[in-house]
Formats: sequence, structure tokens, C-alpha cells
Amino acid sequence: MLPGLEAADLPADAIEVGRILDAWGIKGWFKVLPYSADPEALFSSKRWFLMPSEKGAKTFSGVVKLAIVEAKLHSNSVVASARDVDDRTAAEALRGARIFVSRSSFPTAEKDEYYWVDLIGLNVVNREGVMMGTVRELLSTGAQTVLVMDYEQDGKTQERMIPFVSVYVDGVDLPGRRILVDWQADF
Repeated sequence: MLPGLEAADLPADAIEVGRILDAWGIKGWFKVLPYSADPEALFSSKRWFLMPSEKGAKTFSGVVKLAIVEAKLHSNSVVASARDVDDRTAAEALRGARIFVSRSSFPTAEKDEYYWVDLIGLNVVNREGVMMGTVRELLSTGAQTVLVMDYEQDGKTQERMIPFVSVYVDGVDLPGRRILVDWQADF
């Protein structure tokens, strides 16, 4: 265990949001690679949960809780400081660590805005009530986001893609775990 870091349990709603790249400066700051173009989850949470990298040297094991003092944008990346990470050596010991944040600490999404993590696993149904599939992942094509779904046909898992734009998406019902679309099964 690294000095000053507290062992913790990963929250049940933990989402992996980035990883620590390296130390930044000499005062214990570290550089973070966010997994989102809009890393608000990193800024809104003052408690990050770290797990060691799946590969490479491990300077700690299990899950540790990191009390974040400050996280901010710097150039094209995020830099952060934490309590008990006081110098460059301590920050270097975190290199490669995977960062998890409790989903409940994410900022509230605006109307008709959704976190991708909340859409994964939702059933997609068209206006006629035909099950189109279950969202496996989302892709950003630059111009738009695309729902990637798995569905069963003739005993085999198939893939279907639908643009996640208002022309095709009638609504998202998060509590009901479904997305209503204007799309035909043979399209």
C-alpha cells in the first residue's frame, strides 16, 4: 500500500473514467487520461477510487481511495492533485492506475442528454413494438453518435447500428430501460 492512501471497497455503481498517465511537476500533481471528451465526472467527484494497472509494475494492490483536492484542464489533458500525494515520487507511484468514480457523483445531465454508460444495456424497440436489440456500445463518428446493438436471429447474435439522433430516436426511458426508435428491422 502506498503511504497515506486508504484501502477501500469499489462502490457498486463505480464507472471507470480514466487512468493516471504520470507525475506532473514536483508538488505531487499527476496527469490524467480521461476516457471522455467531456471529463466532468473527474471534476465533480472529490473521491476517486484507484485500481492498479492491468499490466506493468504495480506499486499498490486492491482498491484505494484518493481524496482529490483539485482537478482541472491543462492544455489538452487533465491534471489533478490529491491529499497525501505530496511530491513527484508519490505521484509517480500512481502511474498507470485506473480511475473509478461513483456514478451517483456524476453531474446531472441536461434534458435530452445522456451519459453513454446509462444507455448501455437498454433495449431498443421500434414504433411497431419490434425489439431491435440491446445496446452493447456507442460509437462517435464525429458527426453523430451511433448505437451499436446485439440482437438474435436464427440462433446467432447479430449486430445492428442506428444513429443516435432525434430523426431516428423518439425517446429514451431510463427507468423503463428502453429506447424508442423510428427504424425498421430490415433496414
